Amino acid sequence: MGDQNNLALGIDIGTTSVKVCIVNTDTNEIIAKHGKDTQANVPSDQGTDGNKQDVPKIISALNTCVAKLNKDLLRQIKKIGVCGQMHGVMLFNHTSEAPAWDRHERDGALIRYDVVQKNVSNLYTWQDSRCDSEFMANLPTAQSHLATYTGYGIATLFWMAKNKPDKLQRYNCASTIQDFAVMMLCNLQKPITSVQLAASWGYFDCKNSSWNLEILETGGFPMNLLPDVVESGQVAGELADNWHTIPKGTPVGVALGDLQCSVLSTIENFKDAVLNISTSAQMTYVVENFEPTNDAPVVRPIEYFPYFDGKYLAVAASLNGGNALATFVKTLQQWCMELGFPVPQAKVWDKLMELAASAETDMVIQPTILGERYMPDLTASATNITIGNIGLGQVFRSMCQGLLHNLHGMMPRDTLIEAEITRIVGNGSGLSRNKVLQQEVLQLYQLPLVFTSGGDAAKGAAMAMK
Repeated sequence: MGDQNNLALGIDIGTTSVKVCIVNTDTNEIIAKHGKDTQANVPSDQGTDGNKQDVPKIISALNTCVAKLNKDLLRQIKKIGVCGQMHGVMLFNHTSEAPAWDRHERDGALIRYDVVQKNVSNLYTWQDSRCDSEFMANLPTAQSHLATYTGYGIATLFWMAKNKPDKLQRYNCASTIQDFAVMMLCNLQKPITSVQLAASWGYFDCKNSSWNLEILETGGFPMNLLPDVVESGQVAGELADNWHTIPKGTPVGVALGDLQCSVLSTIENFKDAVLNISTSAQMTYVVENFEPTNDAPVVRPIEYFPYFDGKYLAVAASLNGGNALATFVKTLQQWCMELGFPVPQAKVWDKLMELAASAETDMVIQPTILGERYMPDLTASATNITIGNIGLGQVFRSMCQGLLHNLHGMMPRDTLIEAEITRIVGNGSGLSRNKVLQQEVLQLYQLPLVFTSGGDAAKGAAMAMK
């Protein structure tokens, strides 16, 4: 394959899959990549309010992905960047006598790391809704420009402190899944996190780059579990072993947010807005001169998350994206089963796309079946139903329209025009595969919609390792 000067490995530990890629950081070209669905969801003792994932399965998927890449290229890796799903939290017990992971060698070379199941909790993801409105209302007021919601790491840990204090006693560390991966790769004794991920947990003062220590301690928070925070883009440590032939000593960056890395790899200049529709949906653009406050947070549809180099992302993040459409598809599939006609899910999707492409509808569907962070009790609804608009294609078209209208309500066209945005860059499989959603974007925003070669959070993680 020949020597390449500046190769970086990018890792994205997402909500449903792990993706890795090798990037030439001189040209930002992806040289090789691999992805794998983690299939890591596990039943929660909180029923539908809980959302948990199996950490060993996620780390196993990471090992598998890296192992599939070309060994000659891996030997030339100069740095490793890691990002992943934001807001979530996992607990683990890690000491030199009882580590949270095992090392597996073959012929003197490290092949893989495996998680020691008994020392690690499940990952409580951003989709976890165990912290209801009443619980959240009783938490202490943060000093941060960002509000805290259910599914955010600090809220989940507060819930554990109140409802499962015995469980917390078993662990001495807490972090995001990507922070855990960095700690494992570098053999760190304590997790460290980036400003991006700390802000995504809640109770983080971006103005002074610090946790709300006094507020948390007074509120009875388990303070020993808070990770240390460093600036996004810094090196967390060095690879502790030769890992799948990547040389020992290779610098590993502190873990980052998948949203920020996805934007980094997608935009070509600050006049681009990024629309991502995958599991959830986000519209976002870079703000160069945002000044965070540390007053009490105000709940609003647009939030400002730390980006890179002191800049911020203006983000309208909807909990309803491809997951809301997938819920409808699964319901249709279930109905067919109940009628005695099993239909493969892929077939349902194909037919819906085909029917909706040419459908015209005046039915109005608000498909917010998963609520919204700024309005957790929001439900879905359908209005203006007539005998002439209940065809399957019309209903699906109305759902797609509703998804975009919901996002547009959070970040309208006027907001983008005021920010001098000149085009929308599309991102995420939920948008790239759905022509109906694309038509609705053009209709609502009246701006060009383009798909670039970016959009890959794993690529962005590699690019962030300057």
